[in-house]
Amino acid sequence: MKNYVKIARPDHWIKNFFIMPGVAIAFLLTEHSIRDINIIKLICAFFATCMIASANYVINEWLDAPFDKFHPTKKNRPVVAENMKFSIVIAEYIALIIVGVILSLLVNKPFLITSLILLFMGFLYNVKPFRTKDIAYFDVLSESVNNMLRLMMGWFVVTDSSLPPSSILIGYWMSGAFLMATKRFAEYRMIGNPETAGLYRRSFKYYSEKTLLASALFYSLVSTFCLGVFLIKYRIEYLLCMPLVFLLFSYYVAMAFDPDSAVQRPEKLFKEKTLMFMVFVIIIAFTALTFVNVDFLHSLTSNELVWVRSR
Repeated sequence: MKNYVKIARPDHWIKNFFIMPGVAIAFLLTEHSIRDINIIKLICAFFATCMIASANYVINEWLDAPFDKFHPTKKNRPVVAENMKFSIVIAEYIALIIVGVILSLLVNKPFLITSLILLFMGFLYNVKPFRTKDIAYFDVLSESVNNMLRLMMGWFVVTDSSLPPSSILIGYWMSGAFLMATKRFAEYRMIGNPETAGLYRRSFKYYSEKTLLASALFYSLVSTFCLGVFLIKYRIEYLLCMPLVFLLFSYYVAMAFDPDSAVQRPEKLFKEKTLMFMVFVIIIAFTALTFVNVDFLHSLTSNELVWVRSR
């Protein structure tokens, strides 16, 4: 049964820690504090997200098998290389959904609704006649919206009476799109043959290295712009961290040019020491600026002109 466990990709569960920024932002913007956190509810939320994500992975692995055989490494996945039974795969898919829904119910209703949307996005992404993963640009946007949904799920762990600001939702979505487009770019370069790349992933028929890199730049610009809007509105001190964020985005793009880049396997990025050090520094900087007020930054939001006396 280990192959059926493998296609649920438990090694990808680390991605679901993306709910934690939603928790932190809810503490920052609402009347709740970290002392109000319900640990049982947080654990249920994390594993509910894992179950729903794994359900999406299971259906993804099964439906992608005819295409993965053209990929240099994915052709060794169990669904491609082994004789797996469709009936067991479907049973696994349904079981993961049931467990995910039950755990979601233990959090609250908004969390449950968001979990079901996450499940539905996985259906749209993988299943014909929708299969958005085959459509250029929609493949990136429809998958990266899961980043935004995870942030909302983290938010709902803390409060079910409001929604996160649209600026941070769009910024988080576009940051996910940037990561996904950069992953596509690294994959396309690694395959090295446009025809083979198109057999593996149909959206690659309409991409090139130039368009993938340009789209990643677009997503990063939208993401950082929305993040800047959010920071100015809610905690302007965090703007001092933005150069570090720009550096992180730039370094990530540079990594995509490496042979067999880790960018192709985001679940393994925690092994990249330099990248993790940069993330750690950013977390420390944001944490420090949560408690430090920088008064002169507030004056910069004024719409008054700075007058200079003439001699």
